[in-house]
Amino acid sequence: VRRQAAGDCADAVPGAFAGNLPQGGFPCYLKSTDTDIMNKIESALRRTTDTRALAFGVGTLPRAAELFVELFPGRRALVVADLNTWRVAGEEVHRILGEAGIGQDEPCVFADPGLYAEWGYVERLDALLAGTDAVPVAVGSGVINDLVKLASHHNGRRYLVVGTAASMDGYTAYGASITRDGNKQTFDCPAPLGMVFDPAIAAAAPAALSASGYADLIAKIPAGADWMLADAVGAEAMDDFAFSLVQDGLPEALCDPTGVHAGDVGKVGRLAEGLLLSGFAMQAAQSSRPASGAEHQFSHLWDMEHLRFGGASVSHGFKVGIGTLASTAFLEMLLEAPVERLDVAGCVAAWKSWEETERDIRAVFAGDPELVARGLKETYGKYVDRQGLYEQLTRLRQAWPELRERIRRQIIPFGEVHRRLRLVGAPCEPEQIGVSRARFREAFARIPYMRSRYSVIDTVFRCGWMEEWLDRLFGPGCIWEIR
Repeated sequence: VRRQAAGDCADAVPGAFAGNLPQGGFPCYLKSTDTDIMNKIESALRRTTDTRALAFGVGTLPRAAELFVELFPGRRALVVADLNTWRVAGEEVHRILGEAGIGQDEPCVFADPGLYAEWGYVERLDALLAGTDAVPVAVGSGVINDLVKLASHHNGRRYLVVGTAASMDGYTAYGASITRDGNKQTFDCPAPLGMVFDPAIAAAAPAALSASGYADLIAKIPAGADWMLADAVGAEAMDDFAFSLVQDGLPEALCDPTGVHAGDVGKVGRLAEGLLLSGFAMQAAQSSRPASGAEHQFSHLWDMEHLRFGGASVSHGFKVGIGTLASTAFLEMLLEAPVERLDVAGCVAAWKSWEETERDIRAVFAGDPELVARGLKETYGKYVDRQGLYEQLTRLRQAWPELRERIRRQIIPFGEVHRRLRLVGAPCEPEQIGVSRARFREAFARIPYMRSRYSVIDTVFRCGWMEEWLDRLFGPGCIWEIR
């Protein structure tokens, strides 16, 4: 990898390479039109804790060999893929590494048509990596990346990923979502040391993958509003760099759901940029807060309830998309609520003690010990006593005139979110992921106990408006009328 003068960038191959490499410096392969995004990526890489380099753009697959040599000098490689990702990119990556003189183990290609991010596959990779010192090169999207991410960590090494779909933001995020003992869990492990992503390959992937990624990205809009609320009440301070890294490019990345659905390379590329920057923001903040709010809590709940539709698991993005509609609906009602006249004393008087809250959690999740345990742990992490609630709601009421306008500018209207999800080919009604409207309403009642992260649903819950607002969503003539 060589450094180029800024004037050389316009004549470089289509695509980009940026990095914070061990030897120092920021190698650059840019088209002139990529300058803004690459400035963001370079700024992000200076703040990330795990990822050192990214090659992004059409035609960047050959950069895999250059990144590998730079990041893992003198090491052998082991390509890991499934049958589909081997066909679209894995075999080519194997050839590119070989032609660059990089020693390789026999590729690991999972042939199971039902492959998913499950503990048994992690164990298979663990056993394979235990017998070699080769560096894994994951070629795929969410499943392959998470399996390799966790197995690499178990075996004390880092890895390189070659993304094949713009399906989620987890490529560059810390942690792996793996199902173990029937329960989906997030295991701590570092993000890849380097990444290669060609939008042309992602654009040719099944449209449902890009639709899932789009739904995951549009979720960052209400997640940003949730962070504003959390900052305002003193629950979690804003990180301006991480917030802007996620939010600044969203209008452009989300502007053309039809183009994403059609597989337009430029539109899928912008979607992928947004997803990768979200992952980098999570690394920089050392938290998923920049990219996750109440909408993700619906996905976590349905994961733990083992939601399936049509005999298959529902993608993360599709669950989050429905959660985004739920969160947006509450945010819109909050904008019209008389927060500036909130009866703080009345809310405090009605607030339950921890002992009463614990009884409620056991009742809400009755019959599911794991959900009870999670609810107790997560709720305790954000529970405040009456004095704490008084302080939170007083801060909210005082901040509300300015905060209301910030949230109004932040969110996309509910109807527009619904339209965009439909156009991109993502579910826009709960029934489309196998959730009845009655079950959807029940989910709202469980969300306050699902995670210690403060969100709009916590605001509504603390203000005592939950049941009234659910009647406005699920009552006769309402958007999710239960018939």
